[in-house]
Amino acid sequence: MHGQALSGWLLVALCSATGAYCVLRMRTGMKEHRKDAGSDALMGFGMAAMAVPAAVVAPPLLYAAVFGGAGLRALWQARGSTHHLHHLVGSLAMVYMALVMAPGTGHTPGYAPGGVPLLTGALLLYYATYVLRSGARLMPMHVSTAAAGTGGRAPAWGARPELAMACRLSMGIAMIAMLVTL
Repeated sequence: MHGQALSGWLLVALCSATGAYCVLRMRTGMKEHRKDAGSDALMGFGMAAMAVPAAVVAPPLLYAAVFGGAGLRALWQARGSTHHLHHLVGSLAMVYMALVMAPGTGHTPGYAPGGVPLLTGALLLYYATYVLRSGARLMPMHVSTAAAGTGGRAPAWGARPELAMACRLSMGIAMIAMLVTL
């Protein structure tokens, strides 16, 4: 990802923290929730790796291969969950960004002749919608609704649905930040 180094490192920290929390979420809940948390962790850590400033390390073709594999995994898992369709879009967006970053693509950082490329604009629109919808769903959540299935007590911090949604929201915002730099 091209751009200022400070914003890149802040994205690395945000996405790494999100990925780490998702790994901890994998230890709690039902099997399906653990699979979702694993996919979220993969995206969080992958986005953290992509956000490392290009001056430090820039193996974009390796990123494209890793996220291509993650996209195939998300496609396979999307048979039973719409959440994995979102991961498919995210993986393909990361492949797209990695290919744009690859040497020899003719891409000049911060410059897109003729305006925003159509695919970048579509991805920005998708993630802006995703962030707004996720934020709206996050707003009305209360501890009482989160604790409904746990006998009146709040669930363990790793199983709190509002924290999982906040992680997904932060990854959506980070994806917008990375797409804007294309």
